[in-house]
Amino acid sequence: MHVAARAGVRPSIADPFIYTKTNVQGTINLLELARSFRVGKFIFASSSSVYGLGKVPFNEDKNAYDPISPYAATKVSGELLCKAYHHLYGIPTVCLRLFTVYGPRGRPDMAPYKFMKLILDGNQIPFYGEGGSKRDYTYVADIVSGFVAALEKDLKFEIINLGNSHPIKLGTLLNTIEKYTGKKARIRHLGEQPGDVPITYADISKARKILGWKPRTSLEEGIKAMVGWYLLK
Repeated sequence: MHVAARAGVRPSIADPFIYTKTNVQGTINLLELARSFRVGKFIFASSSSVYGLGKVPFNEDKNAYDPISPYAATKVSGELLCKAYHHLYGIPTVCLRLFTVYGPRGRPDMAPYKFMKLILDGNQIPFYGEGGSKRDYTYVADIVSGFVAALEKDLKFEIINLGNSHPIKLGTLLNTIEKYTGKKARIRHLGEQPGDVPITYADISKARKILGWKPRTSLEEGIKAMVGWYLLK
């Protein structure tokens, strides 16, 4: 399971070279090792970012690529390398396109964790846009179950969305975090950021059909669990 990457849209715009080196060269390093050691299955953590400004809900159609950041482009490259290695060497491969994964031990640069910490510390939240952007926030335990299902199924080569399939406004996310931290956010309004997309929205019909997978955790449940973990850690 290849889940390593340099993540984040905005930092990739500032330093595209390190993203290319880490995400593209790093992926081909692992594919070469998988070939050399005759690994039985290769699972690649891709990203909803590959869809860019595409039509929602995003589905896995082969023409769905529309990256608008270097990070997204490196994930497209990783998928294409996986496809090439599967074709050349027959390695069973699954590329899982992950949609805004959050929860305990989450990435500190992503909105759910970042907003929670800033609110609890009494610091201002950098709020990009007017709060109308939507993300398909997907709880980490649901993502883990998707990886396990992909590992256990007998698949040759597949690209599959793993998302909550229920986009949530940024303002709603903030209100939910306020509810479970018991504190009001201090907001610093900023403009829209280059490379950001207005919405991510997963069509998960393929995941349901092929993996027998569906998300089980609501945003309320997930934020409550994340805040509870953070306060006890």
